[in-house]
Amino acid sequence: MGVIDWLLDSDPAIRWQVLRDLTDAPPEQVAAERARVEREGWGARLLALEGADGLWDGGALFPPSYTGGEPGQPWTTTMHTLQTLQIFGLDPASETARRAIALVAEHGCWENAGQRYFDGEVEPCINGRTIETGAYFGVDVAPIVQRILDERLADGGWNCEVEYGSVRSSFDTTINVLDGLLEFERVTGGSAAVREARRSGEEYLLERGLFRRKSTGEVVVSAYLDFAFPYYWRYDVLRALDYFRRSGADREPRMAKAVEVVRSKRQLDGRWLLDRIHPGRVHFALEGGVGQLSRWNTLRALRVLDWWEAAPPHPRTGRH
Repeated sequence: MGVIDWLLDSDPAIRWQVLRDLTDAPPEQVAAERARVEREGWGARLLALEGADGLWDGGALFPPSYTGGEPGQPWTTTMHTLQTLQIFGLDPASETARRAIALVAEHGCWENAGQRYFDGEVEPCINGRTIETGAYFGVDVAPIVQRILDERLADGGWNCEVEYGSVRSSFDTTINVLDGLLEFERVTGGSAAVREARRSGEEYLLERGLFRRKSTGEVVVSAYLDFAFPYYWRYDVLRALDYFRRSGADREPRMAKAVEVVRSKRQLDGRWLLDRIHPGRVHFALEGGVGQLSRWNTLRALRVLDWWEAAPPHPRTGRH
């Protein structure tokens, strides 16, 4: 079976994106496949797990039963589930999505201090993801966006550890904020301030080649070179490159080493493996185990490489 056929032999959440991003399928075929996410497969299974109060596993970030001591953290609550449904491509205009989001807006509150869900929390990594899913599903998240803009650090990015004294940005927090601002811009048109903040966050990553320390050139965290799915709040170079692809960025030479990391992980049969699973309880598995072939990583890697090869040269350098 060829790689594209293998990808299409899967869940609607993957199939419609393969049709859109990797084939010449007509828009009506893509739309018809995307509509199945609401009714079939992983999307339907996740939607069926929403509680009567609109929450997943009873909480915004943590379930009421959570007391710590587990490996990783629970990935079963509302924040992570909404992010996953967005990645699946659940149509925000669908009846099921509208009902689910209305219930979250009515009943969802953050464990931090009881803030209403779509008013945001205190950590920019959480608020970046809330902006992303809120904007995607049609919620007005402009007040959280303004807070994020005000919390940008001097080096151009963001860090959830600011409340504990950090003055330097982090890759993980910055990518969550960038994903949020990009989606907000896509849905609303954004503003000059949003675009400027997004550019500064991008520059923070680019100055570091997407995975190296600016001071020494060393790899910041070895896990940044591992491709996980779902990625939740965590950073890796494939997630970063997929962000730049979606942003419509030019082919920037400072991304080249990260692109080579993606290429280097391609197997002889043209597919990619699942490098890492972030530990924690889940509703159900979306992939096989670590080291097994990964449709999600293959889809994301192929469209990143397609974008890289098709992107125009960077306007300042003219390099290909």
